[in-house]
Amino acid sequence: MTNETDFRSPSPIRLLTLNEVAELLRKTPAQMRWMRHNGTGPRCAKLGGRVMYREQDVIDWVNDAFDAEAQ
Repeated sequence: MTNETDFRSPSPIRLLTLNEVAELLRKTPAQMRWMRHNGTGPRCAKLGGRVMYREQDVIDWVNDAFDAEAQ
C-alpha cells in the first residue's frame, strides 16, 4: 500500500468538490466534467451522489503531468 492517506488510516483526508478542483486547476466545471467523462482528469468518486476528489489524488495527477513533460 502506498503512503496515501485514506479512511483506514488515522489521519483525515481532504475531499474536494468538482468546483474546488476546477478552481485549483484553473479549469471550468464543464472542462472538469469533460475530463472526468474522458478519463483524463484526476481520480474521483461519487460519494452520496456527489463527485468528490481526494486532494492527494489531484496533487498526484498534477505531479504525474509534470513528470511526463520532463521525459
